[in-house]
Amino acid sequence: MKKFGYKILEWLLSGVSRLPMWMLYGVADALFFIIYYVWRYRRKVVAKHLRDSFPEMSPKELKRVERQFYRNFADLIVETIKVESISEKELRKRMIFNGMDEVDRLFDEGRPIVAYFSHTGNWEWVPSITLWTRHQCRVDCEFAQVYRPLRNKWMDSYMLKLRGRFGPRSFAKSTVLRDLIMLRRANMPWITGFMSDQKPSHGDPTYVTMFLNHPTALITGTETLARKLKAACVYMDMHKDRRGHYHVDITLMAEDASTTEPMALTAQYGQLLERTIRRNPPIWLWTHKRWKRPVQLKTEN
Repeated sequence: MKKFGYKILEWLLSGVSRLPMWMLYGVADALFFIIYYVWRYRRKVVAKHLRDSFPEMSPKELKRVERQFYRNFADLIVETIKVESISEKELRKRMIFNGMDEVDRLFDEGRPIVAYFSHTGNWEWVPSITLWTRHQCRVDCEFAQVYRPLRNKWMDSYMLKLRGRFGPRSFAKSTVLRDLIMLRRANMPWITGFMSDQKPSHGDPTYVTMFLNHPTALITGTETLARKLKAACVYMDMHKDRRGHYHVDITLMAEDASTTEPMALTAQYGQLLERTIRRNPPIWLWTHKRWKRPVQLKTEN
């Protein structure tokens, strides 16, 4: 019965994905009402995060950002479902990448690339980056993203199918270093996206800095891996231009991570991400309990 139920859900989502965007945004409006006013999904968490991060904002401004965040969240849900059927032509109009010449140059040199990214805008459309390179994905280069497998096996399989539709691969966090080393041994240049804006896993080394008015432990595993593989590093700066339209500016952070000072890339990422969020606060994923366990900045003696 469970398998039958998932099959019905799969058919339903496939049918919904074929609706035109204007109709899907009608669905998103209904979802916003349910999530925000009926379910009230993590509203206290979001309100506290915004209030603590932007003490300079008035209550009216904070409420505006909060509501817009939930509208963006509802849009993200329907836009993710749309990945199954959206055409390459339409997606290229809706998700634009600037700075791909830098990525292609590094590919020409046979270089591996670590892409620092975050849960901003529509991160589920970012795998369409493969539509913007002059190289051939899975032929003379590899595009990939790191993910944490979901507990629900059906949902995990569904999301992997969506994320791989335009050619990129998905590497589990637990095996990503091994997977990337194998690509390097095969002389295959690659770019892999790391969502480095969540809280570090338990026991992982951290770097503590001020981030959005909080002492914050940043993930350091991305930098550690980049240094081991002597990879170039780029930052993917997400912009939401209007509903259903985004662009990403790709900025080079380092030609070779192994030549940088320890934690310099992690610190730089924190600064770049904060700039992205402050430019347009509603586009970040505020429902994540980023500051659940407070940390302290180290003071110099």
